[in-house]
Amino acid sequence: MAPVATETTTPAPAHPVVKPGPVTPVYPQEDANFKRPPANTLRRYEKAGIDISQGYPYLPNKPEFVQDVEKLQTNLRDFVDPGTRADPEKKALFGAAKEVRDLSIHVGTEIVGLQLSELNDKQRDELALLVAERSVVFFRDQDLSPQKQKELGVYLGDGEIEIHPQVPQVPGVPGVTLIWERAREYIVKDTRGFRNAYPSGSYGWHTDLVHLAFPPGYTHLHQDTVPEVGGDTLWASGYSAYDKFSPAFRRILDGLNGIYRSAHQYKDANDPSAPARHVHIVHPLVRTHPVTGFKTIFANRAMTVGIEGLDKAESDAILNHIHDVYEKSTDLQIRWKWTPGTSAMGVSWDNRTTIHTVSYDYEGKGERHGTRVSSLAEKPFFDPKSKSRREALGLDA
Repeated sequence: MAPVATETTTPAPAHPVVKPGPVTPVYPQEDANFKRPPANTLRRYEKAGIDISQGYPYLPNKPEFVQDVEKLQTNLRDFVDPGTRADPEKKALFGAAKEVRDLSIHVGTEIVGLQLSELNDKQRDELALLVAERSVVFFRDQDLSPQKQKELGVYLGDGEIEIHPQVPQVPGVPGVTLIWERAREYIVKDTRGFRNAYPSGSYGWHTDLVHLAFPPGYTHLHQDTVPEVGGDTLWASGYSAYDKFSPAFRRILDGLNGIYRSAHQYKDANDPSAPARHVHIVHPLVRTHPVTGFKTIFANRAMTVGIEGLDKAESDAILNHIHDVYEKSTDLQIRWKWTPGTSAMGVSWDNRTTIHTVSYDYEGKGERHGTRVSSLAEKPFFDPKSKSRREALGLDA
């Protein structure tokens, strides 16, 4: 019998297995709603899952009336500073660091070898204490998402951070605001340059959000993009500024209340046709820090506009002297140079005990982009039994 023919088929080649590779997000063209952030920022956002495709930066609907701003902080809680729970020796924080070094006698410490995103609660408490004592603490080479940055800020603020009502923010992460020249145009309609980097006479020195009933205590800035040259940030110590004054002048200042204004102006709901005006509030001109117990000057040239109960000439004379000592005493200041490249850096500072400014010497040559979280603190108070830092530590004995 003839063999039965059978149909044979050549097996199809196996379908190649395609391994998924990194997906490059597609961003919209720049327009009024979308500004493309720097490459370092994009990498950070992509790793953190931040979606900016619907617009960047996020712009909140800012309050229109003074009365709206005055209602922003009417029901806040009693603040418990995490620094009050900390081990005075900071063994958990310092023990995990490779190195801890003071950058000057009066202000500024750098911690090497720690990731802020990995701190436990005990280390966070000790960080708060260190910032309260040293006023500014720096960290290099940080891998910190906006979400983790906010988490740290909420912890240091005892559950509260400032959700700024009008400053550009990271989309989807309320309270993480931007430090970015290209976002500045949304809130300030001026042109910066060599001769007009800041309004005449202010030189940029300021303290954040002093018009609030509960201003920020700890503030954290994470810079993911900096210019190759320039853009340094400077801080000055309010503890040391107070200690610069003579004992007689300190006795004059103790117990005085300053008058503070908002950075922005708003309409009056009771008279919408009237010119826009600032929000004003009264706080102690010398305040007591709840963790250290030290007295500190709480004033800045940009937003402290008077002293309660004094005539303008009297107030100006006192305030101008305070500002001059605070701004011009280089021994109580620290100047921090941000390192360009892919290594992001962070700084935590105490908004209650410092003024700060940025050196606008890069003049638009290169970008400066960072995210900031402001942890809300106590209502400013003055304890007449408190001491200055030098007095408390016996440095003038």
